[in-house]
Amino acid sequence: MTRLQSLGAASASLGRRGLLVGSASLALAACSRSQPLTASRTPALDMKGLDSGVAELAARAMPGVLGFGLMNLESGQFWVRLGDRTFPMQSVFKLPLGAAVLSEVDAGRLNLAETLTLTGKQLSPPWSPIADAWPGRAAYTAQELLIATVGNSDNTAADLLMERIGGPGAVGAWLESKKVDEVRVDRYEREVQPDVYGMASFRPAWKGEAAFSAAQATVAPERRRAAMLAYMADPRDSATPRGMLGFLRRFDTGELLSATSTARLLTIMRSTPRGADRLKAGFPKGASFAHKAGTSGTDQGLNAAYNDVGIFTLPDRRSYAIAAFLAGSTAPEKDRAALFADLGRLAARSVG
Repeated sequence: MTRLQSLGAASASLGRRGLLVGSASLALAACSRSQPLTASRTPALDMKGLDSGVAELAARAMPGVLGFGLMNLESGQFWVRLGDRTFPMQSVFKLPLGAAVLSEVDAGRLNLAETLTLTGKQLSPPWSPIADAWPGRAAYTAQELLIATVGNSDNTAADLLMERIGGPGAVGAWLESKKVDEVRVDRYEREVQPDVYGMASFRPAWKGEAAFSAAQATVAPERRRAAMLAYMADPRDSATPRGMLGFLRRFDTGELLSATSTARLLTIMRSTPRGADRLKAGFPKGASFAHKAGTSGTDQGLNAAYNDVGIFTLPDRRSYAIAAFLAGSTAPEKDRAALFADLGRLAARSVG
């Protein structure tokens, strides 16, 4: 038995029955590649191909740091690079937030037809079409906010829903209750995004891209740089590749939500127009991808976070969890997207 290494090139595990779904348990279940698959009807992952292919892409990503995980959801076999390294999630956090919201629906404490009315104090930084529309429109159903949060990555929608279910602490407690480790939700977007750039607390006057950028520009460049580096090292609002695989596995097996809520969230994830040029661009024709992307702003040539996680299903109905995190990249966005598309192609080749 070997433990997943935080700074090593890659680690892998075989065996569905020996794999506990919690991400901390993934580390304990990392056994040798010679262990046979248990009751699996799907091909084994191409471990050697992943070893070499991801290493090449990680070198291409430098000085950015690439974390990656792939799991066969039928057999439980998985492969990770930097499996226990924390990466800032950015909008990837809206996936566990969406699940926590639907858990409240399952418990009867929230109705998706409920109307929530937005006030000026509840506005959040860009990206937020809902903030841009305020005060012209202020009332939204919880269902509309859920779609805006997970499907369109709207920061104000996310903060409003999170406040409705009890705040970041409630989301964190829900993740803990579901035994999801190494996925942390600690702050509202109105707290996180100004902190990335060393800005003061968010205020409604900063709503919209132009106003937020103007406020950001008042912070000295060296302070913004230090703040971004500190953000990338901050364990808050972060996930590890193996932690995200653990979350996706529990989601897929129905351990997090009712069948109705699981299907609802998957539909929103499949329908999102965001991140289509990332992992999804590398999957074969006919594959579907239920996913959530996350992206920080780029300042002085440095991008703190560029991510994409989800479940892809091939035309023959085999499904795989996948998680890609890139921190500290200096590449243009088009090159980051191309890198992720190549990761998608590699993943598709590796599953046979």
